[in-house]
Amino acid sequence: MRAYRTLAVVVLGACFASASPLRAEDFFPFSVWYSGGKARAPMLEPVDETSRERWRTDLERIKRLGFNTVRTWVEWTANEPREGEYDFSNLELLAELAGEVGLKLFIQVYVDSAPDWVGDRWADARFVAQSGAVVPSQSAPGFCFDHGEVRAKILDYYRRVARVASRYPNFIGWDLWSEPHIINWAIIDYVPNATFCYCPSSIRRFRDWLRGKYGSLESLNRAWYRTFTDWEQVEPPRFGTILSYTDFIDWRVFVREKLAEDLRLRHEAVKSVDPTRVTTSHAAVPGLFTSPLMGVGSPDDWLMAEAADYWGTSIYPKHSFPERHWSLLTLTSLMDFARSSGRHKPGFYVGELQAGLGIRGTVVGDPVTAEDQRLWVLGMLSRGARAINVYAYYPMSSGYEAGGYGLIELDGRVTPRAEALGGLAAMVDRNRELFLAARPPASEVAVVYNPLAYLVGGEQHLSPAGAVRESLQGIYRAFWRRNIPVDFIHLREVEAERLEGYKVLFLPYPLMLTEASADGLKRFVRNGGTLVTEARCGWNDDRGFSQDVIPGFGLDEVFGVREGRLKMEDSVEILLTDLGARFVSRPAGTVARGVGIRGDFQTYPGTEVLAEFRDGAPAMTSRSFGAGRAIVAGTFLGMANGRRPDEATEEVFAAAARSAGVSPLFGLELPLSERPVEVRVLESPERKIVFLFNHGDDPASVELPFGKLVDLETGEEIEGGELILAGAQIRVLVTPAEGT
Repeated sequence: MRAYRTLAVVVLGACFASASPLRAEDFFPFSVWYSGGKARAPMLEPVDETSRERWRTDLERIKRLGFNTVRTWVEWTANEPREGEYDFSNLELLAELAGEVGLKLFIQVYVDSAPDWVGDRWADARFVAQSGAVVPSQSAPGFCFDHGEVRAKILDYYRRVARVASRYPNFIGWDLWSEPHIINWAIIDYVPNATFCYCPSSIRRFRDWLRGKYGSLESLNRAWYRTFTDWEQVEPPRFGTILSYTDFIDWRVFVREKLAEDLRLRHEAVKSVDPTRVTTSHAAVPGLFTSPLMGVGSPDDWLMAEAADYWGTSIYPKHSFPERHWSLLTLTSLMDFARSSGRHKPGFYVGELQAGLGIRGTVVGDPVTAEDQRLWVLGMLSRGARAINVYAYYPMSSGYEAGGYGLIELDGRVTPRAEALGGLAAMVDRNRELFLAARPPASEVAVVYNPLAYLVGGEQHLSPAGAVRESLQGIYRAFWRRNIPVDFIHLREVEAERLEGYKVLFLPYPLMLTEASADGLKRFVRNGGTLVTEARCGWNDDRGFSQDVIPGFGLDEVFGVREGRLKMEDSVEILLTDLGARFVSRPAGTVARGVGIRGDFQTYPGTEVLAEFRDGAPAMTSRSFGAGRAIVAGTFLGMANGRRPDEATEEVFAAAARSAGVSPLFGLELPLSERPVEVRVLESPERKIVFLFNHGDDPASVELPFGKLVDLETGEEIEGGELILAGAQIRVLVTPAEGT
């Protein structure tokens, strides 16, 4: 039986209680999804003579549980059932009642289920798959946002909702787009590998994007190896060929940039009516677990974070299918990925947090417990979350998820889980100023997220499923277990040289780079940073063309090697040399493990060999370059460790960080374990909040460098120094405020 984790919170400072200002920077929404009655999102219950009493009862109970906000939704089909005839009675009544019971109001906007009159008026707005199949809307997936008239109607709908919502003083903000894709809530499985959208409007928008990138048809022809004589001949690729796949790369990059632009247009629409309320959106799951190859379109978290005030994610660790429930590593890496994509902002929003049992038809997930939710909530708080929205108050009342994902029961019975989660919400609300003032400390270790790595080979790629995710997680795991904070950073940040403060940079699965990113890597090392990468670094450029020498883009001079013989191997062993043993603090001959590729190196003068393949060929090398150091392995170490953790391989990553001057948080050298003691911290100018998660079942001691601490939930004062955590216990502590 699974041992669920219990959680407590300890704070380093005084607790605060204050009024509830409506500015986003001064308020922490901790909400539950509820739209009046038992209708499941995005459906809305019509208002009748019983609505006011029933809804007020529900809202009063939500307030009593401890939530400070109700997250409702609006939906285009219900609000404009006939063109130009609007009905916002559901929103108006809910906003009024929420204000009366003392709840703030957050609004989710849905336009993916569009009214039928849209299709009747604009038949050419239907989604079209790469096969040419035209997709009718059955409530979902609606109609294509690229269609000019449809887009204008949608944005007008956003403005109309904003005019209604802005009348209510308890209204605080928006989620403009739930789990953005090109199409939502429709599985077009009658089209193999269904990819979108190939409607006339999307094709025109892609042509406009290409004009902006290439400037002329002649430049496009050179890039795509084509002979177009007119822009009207240009279309997105529908299949792969043995020749150039630059067209495929452009199409996939366009889709990601288009999704961000679509979010920005929604943001601008509501801000044109009311610039004061916060705008947000959230992914179905962060890009760590999705791919740009998805036919329905996968958003780029960093681009989306730039398109609204805040970006965030859904979190469903026990969605359904028990064998697919998230591991602890999946949960923590997902939270840090979400944090990282918004780290240049005050934090990130949790758009949806699983409230209850996951159900899809007859597939039922394991029960969601109060202990689960404490772990999820406090894990997100420890990473600087700025809002938590629990999905949903009532279980789903219809559809194939009927009976699932509810905080309470459909008959209104309040569960112990609801009471416990409401207590957490109340704790956060009491201490909102503390949480809003505190942020995660700057990391000295960064792992590069490179969406171009998915595109190598184009439509006909044969890359291993999960290669990028496993590579990222394999490196992340080494530092998570050692309590060393790590950021994920986007390849665009490398191009822009936004690398201040990082001492070591890991570039896993580095098959495709841009010239600008290679230049950024060179300067990072030249200026004193440590760069660690793997096989085939810079093999392809962002057109899909191979470099003459690998590592490409002149990086062979940085690493001091040139790729030689190449061979595919399912399991690759590299053995530490005497020099490598001193570097890693392991005996000579210790085996680290890679996967997928064995690439021998021809070394340049001055390059040191840290590890060899079993036949003696150089397998991992180190070279001084400028004021820094560059390390490269001839296999995929990160992916191997992501698939099957290996202590020696992780120690290679850790040694690279140690050599760059990186140390664990508070200098804590805690025992390594598959379920370690995790230490997280939030910092404000005057206080620190320390989160201690004992993920294991045995007691553990932690030595904290503070004289006095305060338990955030109980108010208990705790003397600093050694703290014993019981098995499966988690605490959060705060340093006292000055003068207390």
